[in-house]
Amino acid sequence: MSISRERLSPEQSRAAALEAARRLLIDEGPQAVTLKAVAAQIGKTHANLLHHFGSAAGLQAALAQLISDRVCAGIAEAVERSRQGEADPIEIVDRTFDAFGREGAGALAAWMILSGNRDALNPILDSIHQLVDRLGEGHEDRPVHETTLWLVLAAIGDSLLGEPMAEALGLARGQAREVARRQLIGSTRLEEGQRQ
Repeated sequence: MSISRERLSPEQSRAAALEAARRLLIDEGPQAVTLKAVAAQIGKTHANLLHHFGSAAGLQAALAQLISDRVCAGIAEAVERSRQGEADPIEIVDRTFDAFGREGAGALAAWMILSGNRDALNPILDSIHQLVDRLGEGHEDRPVHETTLWLVLAAIGDSLLGEPMAEALGLARGQAREVARRQLIGSTRLEEGQRQ
């Protein structure tokens, strides 16, 4: 669905393009995120998008940055609320799995790696690293980095192979998420017990 050709500021044009790219990613997969397809979605030209992003790889890197910023903000909020007793640790798992699955970050990351565009992953990796460092401040007694590693890898794996693997093993589709929930709750209880 194209939007009307109204005059947008450069920031609005860029934001509209990234939102269209995110929708294409979610609806059709990472291979659908092309300059031509995004331009068609927002009623702009291919040249206009080249001006904003420089290349398809630039568009993908900007999309990765947008997704990682949203993902990290949501996870940070869930962690802080959990630490204050306002949210269940399960929300952290759900937000992580949703980000890599439903929001398309896992497919985008895999596609970038397989297409040789590894550098475009840097925004995602940098955002996660900054988030983990921030969440670890004052909680040096907790394995924040290790927990993040296994949780992100589980979420990426589930986003790419979760459905066929669960089906092959005769398990429910959400089983990997459930295992991650139990793992996080168990490690949280263990940490709390060790601190007492």
